[in-house]
Amino acid sequence: MKLIIIFGPPAVGKMTVGHELEKITGLKVFHNHMTIDLLWPFFEFDSPGFRRLMELFRLEMFKEIVKSDLKGMIFTYAWAFDKKSDAKFIDKIVDIFKGKEIYYVELEADLKERLKRNRTSHRLEHKPTKRNLKLSDRYLHEAETKYRLNTFDGEFKRKNYIKINNTKISAKKTAMMIKERFGL
Repeated sequence: MKLIIIFGPPAVGKMTVGHELEKITGLKVFHNHMTIDLLWPFFEFDSPGFRRLMELFRLEMFKEIVKSDLKGMIFTYAWAFDKKSDAKFIDKIVDIFKGKEIYYVELEADLKERLKRNRTSHRLEHKPTKRNLKLSDRYLHEAETKYRLNTFDGEFKRKNYIKINNTKISAKKTAMMIKERFGL
């Protein structure tokens, strides 16, 4: 069983690359907005109830995936490297997938490109909370200054890792790079 964690800042292309990778590997995508958009109508974003349920749903999903006959999954996540809680969450996932093949894919792209990607039909189709473009653009700008969503060079020490600047690379080509790098 394989777990591919695709991480990076908002609108970098995590879900889109994940969908392209799904097409060529057969691994299913569990993108982070599947739980965010489920909870958004009921709880204020980042409230204690929102956070608790989001983590609970995700962890329970991972536990069931590990017990299933699936070949694995692709999970997308905006990992803030300056928040210890994010690293702890990733460690919980890794613990659930202990003994399985785990791959880490970090995507980075400049803000100008991410603001363009924030408006793509694919993103808006799959992420209802991003359809308010004014609010979504504001969140991208805030996240850029509030969190550190990409690693420093040489910082990431886990095995099976690749960092891709996909500012000028299509999601399809990025997915092929990942597939080839890890022999998926």
